Amino acid sequence: MTVSSEVLVKVEDLKMYFPIYSGIFQRKVGDVKAVDGVSLDIYEGETLGLVGESGCGKTTTGRTIIQLYKPTAGHVWFQGKDLATLKSEEMRQVRRNVQMIFQDPYASLNPRMTLREIIGEPILAFGAATGREIDDRVADLLKLVKLSPDFVGRYPHEFSGGQRQRIGIARSLAMNPQFIVCDEPISALDVSIQAQVINLFEDLQQQLGLTYLFVAHDLSMVRHISNRVAVMYLGIIAELADRDEIYGNPLHPYTKALLSSIPIPDPIYYETRKRIVLEGDVPSPANPPSGCRFRTRCPIGDAHCAEERPEMREVTAGHFVACFKA
Repeated sequence: MTVSSEVLVKVEDLKMYFPIYSGIFQRKVGDVKAVDGVSLDIYEGETLGLVGESGCGKTTTGRTIIQLYKPTAGHVWFQGKDLATLKSEEMRQVRRNVQMIFQDPYASLNPRMTLREIIGEPILAFGAATGREIDDRVADLLKLVKLSPDFVGRYPHEFSGGQRQRIGIARSLAMNPQFIVCDEPISALDVSIQAQVINLFEDLQQQLGLTYLFVAHDLSMVRHISNRVAVMYLGIIAELADRDEIYGNPLHPYTKALLSSIPIPDPIYYETRKRIVLEGDVPSPANPPSGCRFRTRCPIGDAHCAEERPEMREVTAGHFVACFKA
């Protein structure tokens, strides 16, 4: 897929705080700052990989971008509209072009609905077709994701995990969206099935001109499918660059530590490479450190890092990093 120079989704200073209540009267005593000032551009036709360790805010970022969570602050621009300011009916119309594929294929499908009802539901909800037209569309979508149209009368429990994820993909494609958030769509699948699903994503992107935000923690898979990669830590973007650039020349200490943990099937290289082991635990998003979020675990942090939060800056063309020492 050829990546356009046109920005399809523009995220500006996005924040998503979840309130913390305590006591008999349930008074608000703080916030969990799951996403705390994320800014990025997603270009038409590209796959932007979003990586980071568990609990860093990847999934919340994806859900907030497509307004499954109403953001605490910030803007999400799509087709000239700020999604954060749209009313419910306006946002409902935008959802034709903005969809999500969920992580767990076992929990994201209604067990009481047949495939025809699951995949045809968005078509029916938007009034895009009726009766026989819906049946034809569902059959076409099943063929598109490499499933037999004869399965339309079956229920989700009759399928394997990989097949269920294909059903979820078919449902997300029902209204011909432009932008899809893929929330770790292969992490719940067997390793032998993961490559098939990834190849399906790439084929669909070629055929339909889709744009993906691909949330994952499998760094080797992200390198395979993504055009650019954003590295997230404790609610912020630490580094953003082209795929080959970020894997070949990481600048942020956290990115270096992440990449050093990727298993490599070469025993000689594996023994000689330097493994970076981070000390300490990830701070609580309810009480993040002052200044740089990573400073409590950073091997090169100093007093300056504790006093001021580093802003994203462009070190080389297209390579952005939030670190004073990069």
